[in-house]
Amino acid sequence: MPRHARLDAAVSRRRLLRCGLGTAAGVVVAGATGVELVAHGVLPGKSLLDLIDGACDVPSVSLDDRRLGESVSGGFFSRARRRVVGYTVGYPPGHVRGAELPLVVMLHGEGATHTSALPGATPAEAVASTVMGQPLAPMALVTVDGGQGYWHPHLTDDPMAMVVHELIPMLQGWGLGRHPDQIATMGISMGGYGAILVAELYPRPFGAVAAISPAVWTSYAQAMAVNPGAYDSASQFASYDAVTHAAALARTPVRIASGFADPFHPAVVGLTERLGPEAQVVFTGGCHTGPFFRYELPASLGFLGARLAG
Repeated sequence: MPRHARLDAAVSRRRLLRCGLGTAAGVVVAGATGVELVAHGVLPGKSLLDLIDGACDVPSVSLDDRRLGESVSGGFFSRARRRVVGYTVGYPPGHVRGAELPLVVMLHGEGATHTSALPGATPAEAVASTVMGQPLAPMALVTVDGGQGYWHPHLTDDPMAMVVHELIPMLQGWGLGRHPDQIATMGISMGGYGAILVAELYPRPFGAVAAISPAVWTSYAQAMAVNPGAYDSASQFASYDAVTHAAALARTPVRIASGFADPFHPAVVGLTERLGPEAQVVFTGGCHTGPFFRYELPASLGFLGARLAG
């Protein structure tokens, strides 16, 4: 399979400027310096510019109407997180709790919870998706509450340890991900970062990883400028920088998808350059938005399902 499964041409912002911005947009990008700052994502107007210019456009994706598998939600007290965390397990069509299946651990983005981890879908709906008209390989998918401090360990909250040492053993007791190489992790945005990082730090038990628009940074200063709560210190950033430790994934099947107009895209490019030649890298038109996340979800699950079934 080619490393770049899909590489669309970038959309030019100059087309919009030639057509005229209108009064409101003109205020945002007043002057040549303002245009450059917006175009490079320094000013928040870049999001508006992307939307108007069509850089965020992706094909729409709808779920089919296949019968869904069982959905199980609950909560448990996490010692690692020092609180009760919620979770939802979605089973593929024709399966219910008690079935022995491969397991995908889905990590949510910032501002989300286990109930909103997937764009416009429940876990059971996600694993009932099709790719090019073909059903996914049977697998269960779990979402879980990871908080808003990114998925690496913090002083009083360790969502990564919760996933590895509490959530997965619990679900293995249900019959999920019991066999070697039958557990994968995936995530979107902040969760994409978390999925990559946890697979880097714990090559076992994770047999594959998929990240959609991972929110990775090029430096600690950049992270602090955009999200001061992402890391507690520069040393913590160095310890849990997913780009720096990417070589740890040399033997792990990896799929990364990112839109050209995503503000994290430059760092994602740096990440993919450190991955092995077998990594599936998908760079295409799109932004850091729900439609792009949704568009890439079935293919990401298809990638994981094929590896877990192998």
